[in-house]
Amino acid sequence: MGAIMQRQPAKVIDLSEMRERYKAQHHIVRLAPELDGLQMVYQVASDPDAAYAMPILGWAMKSNGDVVGVVPWLDSLVDCETIDDPEHGVFLGYRDPETDDVFDVAPSHKQMELEHSAAYFDYEPTNEKTLLQSLPDTQGTHALCVDESDGPWQLKQVYGWQLYNDGSIEALLVDDEAVQHTPILLGDDCLYPGKSRHEMIYFFQRTIANRIKEQDPDTMNALAIMVHTGT
Repeated sequence: MGAIMQRQPAKVIDLSEMRERYKAQHHIVRLAPELDGLQMVYQVASDPDAAYAMPILGWAMKSNGDVVGVVPWLDSLVDCETIDDPEHGVFLGYRDPETDDVFDVAPSHKQMELEHSAAYFDYEPTNEKTLLQSLPDTQGTHALCVDESDGPWQLKQVYGWQLYNDGSIEALLVDDEAVQHTPILLGDDCLYPGKSRHEMIYFFQRTIANRIKEQDPDTMNALAIMVHTGT
């Protein structure tokens, strides 16, 4: 006769704790700029037969050692490989426009660069939010800033990005009234993290930003719909 099995009490799984552990294992710890024109390739459901490319702003190392491309996308600087929304875009891979090669992992030279720089700048862990790194914006990214749902929009150039020890990344915008020297450079007192002053922020590439400045009717209509939906 077999042994009587003792019924074990069910183990309660704390989903919020699991999410926090996952975030801790996958948050960004180091950034490197993309200076050779490599691109992200993506697809949208409205045009399934076409693939679109946009320039990669930089490369990021996560706390688990993974290296991924990052781009300004909607309201934040995001890991390319997490873009998975048929309406706005689904990540397909990275592309070298000179050779037309498409690949699905970060190039080895960027992996090596980030591994060595992360090892060199090995900061002590702290519970206090701390600035780790500033990265200049080389793509002419612009931020559409919304302070109130019915208030005016402000279109501002992004001068750089700040990485903090919790993995969060903030866009650096300029306070026009505080400018003392030009050209404006990272570290200038006139720069501030966008979300510290604005309720909502949407990021656009330079070409779209120029259409907004020119009050292009189609662009302005799409923009109004997006902001209304977001707020």
